[in-house]
Amino acid sequence: MKTRNSSHFDGLTIKTKLLRTRLLVTLLFGSGLLAVWLYVYSEKQQKLRQQRIQQLQRVALGQGSFSLLDHRGQRRTKRDFLGSWVLMYFGFTHCPDICPEELDKLSAVVSALDRDASLPPVQPLFITVDPERDDVPALARYVKDFHPRLIGLTGTSEEVKHAGQDYRVYASPGPKDEDGDYIVDHTILIYLISPDGLFLDYYNRTKDQEQITESIRNHVKNYIRL
Repeated sequence: MKTRNSSHFDGLTIKTKLLRTRLLVTLLFGSGLLAVWLYVYSEKQQKLRQQRIQQLQRVALGQGSFSLLDHRGQRRTKRDFLGSWVLMYFGFTHCPDICPEELDKLSAVVSALDRDASLPPVQPLFITVDPERDDVPALARYVKDFHPRLIGLTGTSEEVKHAGQDYRVYASPGPKDEDGDYIVDHTILIYLISPDGLFLDYYNRTKDQEQITESIRNHVKNYIRL
């Protein structure tokens, strides 16, 4: 014969079992929803990657490679910088004002990004459009005035021309003066290259340091590796 206490205990046991069953059903249902959500999210991310690839391919900037000498005389190719964020500028060491100003701005941007511990380092590159005068020693002297990680790149006329054409860089030497000096008219842009080696954005002279820094910060935080 069951006592009142034993009946009460049996009731609690049944309620506990029912509660456990409900919890189990809830967990299984929740797990199913989570699995569905993860699948949908994965599909969405894959679709975004494909759309991004198509967009970048339509831009058709920086799709090729380059092979140049750095300011230490080492052969460098585009592949050497895969996996890194790159800020790239085309100019020449005899440029009287615009190139130094843009490289100062580029250096300030890289330094500002360096101070943000949540961001990976950005590699600054300077590619000459004047290989006739900008040999390895000239670049070595020049890059010392800017960010310590700045790499200067030069090469033969054909190598430099090929690198510039890949980013649609216009470069045209002007007439020489009586001292043999001349100015090179060229595209004035800073290019942002993703770790995949693809062009992501560009910044002209109207963009200041703060605007470029914020733009790059947003690109890095929203970046989806291909």
